[in-house]
Amino acid sequence: MQFGAATGFPEPGETVTIAAMAQNITTSDIIADGWPSREWFESGTLTVRPDWIDYNGHMNVGYYLVAFDQATERLCEHFGVGEAYRHESDAGIFVLEAHVTYDQEVAEGAPLHFRTRLVDFDAKRFHVVHHMIEGNTGFLAATNELMCMHVDLTAKRGTPFPEIIAEKVAAIGRAHAGLERPHGTGRAIGIRKK
Repeated sequence: MQFGAATGFPEPGETVTIAAMAQNITTSDIIADGWPSREWFESGTLTVRPDWIDYNGHMNVGYYLVAFDQATERLCEHFGVGEAYRHESDAGIFVLEAHVTYDQEVAEGAPLHFRTRLVDFDAKRFHVVHHMIEGNTGFLAATNELMCMHVDLTAKRGTPFPEIIAEKVAAIGRAHAGLERPHGTGRAIGIRKK
C-alpha cells in the first residue's frame, strides 16, 4: 500500500479499510511496504513553511511537533490505525508521552525528511523515535520520541491492537529488535553538574 506517493503522507480524503488491509498480507509485505531498509521506516517529507519561522529566523519549536506529527500519522497509516481506522472502529492511537530534541536549526524552505525506528512494543503500545533530517545537507535537525497506545474511544481505555494490526507492529518490531537504539532515545531533562 502506498499513501500519497508524491508527499510521503496520505492524500486528503484517502481511506483504506481494515478488510482491504487484511487481504493477502504476508510478513514480507509488511516489511517491504514503506520500509526500504530494515533499520528505518521512511515516514515522509515536507518543506518548512514561511509561517513556521519565528523572530529568531528559524523554525519555531512548536512547529517541530507539527512536522513530527505528520511522520507519526504516516506510521499510523502504515500500521492501519490512521484516520479511516478511527472512524471504522471507534478506536485510535493516543500519544502518552513525547520528548523532542533540537539538534540543529532549520530555515524557511528547507526540505525535511523523516525516518522512524520502532524501539519497543507490546499488545497495545508502541515506542518510536523519529529523526528529522535536513534534506539539503543531511544533518540531523531534531528527534521525537513517543510512547503511543491503542485506545478504545467508547470505553476511553487502552485496548490491545486487532490481530492484523498487531502483526504489522510485531513484524516491524522483530525487524528493529537487534538494532542499536537511535539518538534521541531515553533522554531525560536535567542540568549536568560538573
